[in-house]
Amino acid sequence: MKVKNLLLGLFASCAITSCIQDEAPNVEAAIDGCEGENILLTNISHNTKEIEVYMADMDMSKQTLVFTLADKATIQLDDPETNDTQPALQKDTTWTCQCDFSQNKQRHFTVKSESGSNQATYTLSINTIELSNYTKYSFEELKETTPYHVLYLTTESGIMQWASGNPGFEISGMAQDAEDYPTAQSSDGYSGKCVKLTTRDTGNFGKPIGMPIAAGNLFIGSFDVQNAIQHPLQATLFGFPFTKKPVRMTGYYKYKAGETFTDENKEEEVSKSDMGDIYAALYESFTGDYSLNGDLFPQDGRPIDEHIVSLARIGQDGNPTMAETDQWTRFELSFEPQNGKTIDEERLRNGEYKLAIVFTSSIEGAYFRGAVGSELYVDEVEIVCE
Repeated sequence: MKVKNLLLGLFASCAITSCIQDEAPNVEAAIDGCEGENILLTNISHNTKEIEVYMADMDMSKQTLVFTLADKATIQLDDPETNDTQPALQKDTTWTCQCDFSQNKQRHFTVKSESGSNQATYTLSINTIELSNYTKYSFEELKETTPYHVLYLTTESGIMQWASGNPGFEISGMAQDAEDYPTAQSSDGYSGKCVKLTTRDTGNFGKPIGMPIAAGNLFIGSFDVQNAIQHPLQATLFGFPFTKKPVRMTGYYKYKAGETFTDENKEEEVSKSDMGDIYAALYESFTGDYSLNGDLFPQDGRPIDEHIVSLARIGQDGNPTMAETDQWTRFELSFEPQNGKTIDEERLRNGEYKLAIVFTSSIEGAYFRGAVGSELYVDEVEIVCE
């Protein structure tokens, strides 16, 4: 992945000499991105070499895929169907092809490094899902268990994978097993299993670059590890098309704040205590390719993101605040209008709104402020709609 090259650059910059030599061939063989006109969301696992692509339920006989590869890598389709085309280089690291997914919704792509010394085969799967039909979340299922947990829910037409910042935390090297990551499944649920979110220390890796903590988080959307270091707020993309009008969000939580609240420089702020966050936001995505990122609630005095139409957030708009408790506590959060906007019924039916669902152990975690050790457990969440 490109982020590995970036990290090598960060830590090796002090050793740069005035002698510039010919660069050795790149040894990376990775798919860093997959997009397309009809693609709503993509999740790529570099650990299992799986690509989950989420699309609207439509004609899939001629779907264009746009891949972003590691620098100077090449790609081929291993099992083409009759109407498929092989990937072709378009520009720099971008390759495109067309596939007929009308019958077979899975393909295998092999990527080879520039050096020819490494290759990796990715399994790409197409999922057509209507999130509006799946509004209850119990966190019982794990898609991956190593090196970290990846939660998902099963639908009639595929799976819906929850995203988290775990891939970014992996770079820090601070985790020995899956339970050491900020986001993990726990057996201590209100009913069965649940999600456990913990604010973690990023150690010697994070402090020099202004990222001393990693808050546990879980959300509907995707995490772009390529942006995790340079543009962390843009690394989290929230939301999925939603065609119903949400009224309230319910569920259960337990919360314990960590002892010491620190800022992005790891300086203690004695007057502050940490707090978790739970919210769901319905927002405009009229072009289809817009998604909220981690800067939707700015900390510098700017208003909330202008695309948000309706918001259900703990501790806001008359909703109860989060309390520290070791007992499962029910929450019921009403969706309230935002930015003076109302929901356009026709655009709602046409899927021009997206719903973001987010949980985090530190409310300011996106800006790397919070308390190491803060823990938020969440279970049995439901989006109640009209």
